Amino acid sequence: MARFREAGGKVSWTGLLVLAHFSYLLVGATIFQILEREAESNNRHHFQLEKLNFLANYTCLDGPALEKFVQVILDAWEKGVNPSGNSTNPSNWDFSSSFFFAGTVVTTIGYGNLSPSTVSGQVFCVFYALCGIPLNLVFLNQLGKSLTVHLGRLERGMLSLVPHKQSVEVLAVGLFVASGSLLFLVIPPLLFSYVEGWSYGEGFYYAFITLSTIGFGDYVVGTDPDKHYITVYRSLAGVWIIFALAWLALVLSMGAKLMESAVALTRPGLRKQQGEVADVSSSKLEEELGQRAAQSKI
Repeated sequence: MARFREAGGKVSWTGLLVLAHFSYLLVGATIFQILEREAESNNRHHFQLEKLNFLANYTCLDGPALEKFVQVILDAWEKGVNPSGNSTNPSNWDFSSSFFFAGTVVTTIGYGNLSPSTVSGQVFCVFYALCGIPLNLVFLNQLGKSLTVHLGRLERGMLSLVPHKQSVEVLAVGLFVASGSLLFLVIPPLLFSYVEGWSYGEGFYYAFITLSTIGFGDYVVGTDPDKHYITVYRSLAGVWIIFALAWLALVLSMGAKLMESAVALTRPGLRKQQGEVADVSSSKLEEELGQRAAQSKI
């Protein structure tokens, strides 16, 4: 009977999570539709008017020829070639840009504005990602552990000044989050807005979309053909992404632990049940090992 109640508790908690998750998706879909659908319709209408005005001004062109030219532009954009400017535009595959692209592959950001166009490049990208993504996860995990060690040192140093452990933990975590936010989320958008000519809001939007590995590709650093970037600009952006991801992963891990603690407080029987299950499992394992040892002696 106790096991049934325990299973029922797990099913209800899982069902609640499923309901909350899909409800969140439905709310998000509704709000995005309300916010973006009218703007999309206006942009589409504006583009059609521009095409009609273009045909009216250049009577030597007809509709099919213009549509073909538009398709050529779209194909160029999909292959990572900026259709504006001329052939002297900076290469998308110089070393700095290639380093940046390699970083977006192993971190699974995938902006979508650039991808290999050759068969050999696509094949290499597959195997490179297969090896690079696990390596990046291990690297971020180890980097997160190093940050945890430094956070522990900060807590111990503060304990010598303030003897209240819980207050020190909260203050240390607050300082860690605040300093990381300043270093990875506040200052970089300022630099991006200065170099790229974006507003600060656009720079912050790019930073968050990048570090959350959403990577829409609507804003990407170092892609404006009218600007002259320093050689290592995109490489430095790649290094920023790697270290910021490690910091963000640690912050999200701490947030998950806080949520688990909050759930344990609201459901005090859950932790007790989990402890009982763990004790039963360990005792059963010890009994099986003991029986196997006795049989081997016989």
